[in-house]
Amino acid sequence: MATEPMTNPVEDTVAKVDGYVAVGEDLEFQRRWWRFERVVWTVFVLILVCDLLGLLGRGYLAKAQSKTSDQSVTMDYERIERTNTPSIITVNFGPGAIHGGEVRLFVSGSVVKELGAQRVVPQPKTSEIGDGGVTYTFEANRLPATVDIALSPSLPGIHHFTLGVPGSEMVQAKVTVLP
Repeated sequence: MATEPMTNPVEDTVAKVDGYVAVGEDLEFQRRWWRFERVVWTVFVLILVCDLLGLLGRGYLAKAQSKTSDQSVTMDYERIERTNTPSIITVNFGPGAIHGGEVRLFVSGSVVKELGAQRVVPQPKTSEIGDGGVTYTFEANRLPATVDIALSPSLPGIHHFTLGVPGSEMVQAKVTVLP
């Protein structure tokens, strides 16, 4: 097969300015893109600030304290926790909670089931499973009497719990567990 010489030269249809390819611009698209970028950066900054303040767990705003009106029980805990991350509820007992060298602490079942109570320090003298929770008995010969309950929540959600000295006012609180 014979090749025929090309009779029509190839023409360049790309626009050029001063010998360079001219690239068009769409200023409206560019403005929308800049607006989108500002929104994304604002969201990133808000997430960072929330994290630093403790709104995503382990920070200043995540810490909470609840107490009974008679000061017999004061509880320090984290109101915002993360799934499978250890935390501690610290219970401090006032003089009105100690009877006969012992203090009793009722802890609702949600602390054990939903918030994943791992251990209680110090070791309770006795523990009784009853209506809606566990009642621990500790030796308490002097003040301050303190009990730590180590938690490791396994499910995200809002979990309500109650604890206190049986026969007295109970402390009610809620913990938000984030994934």
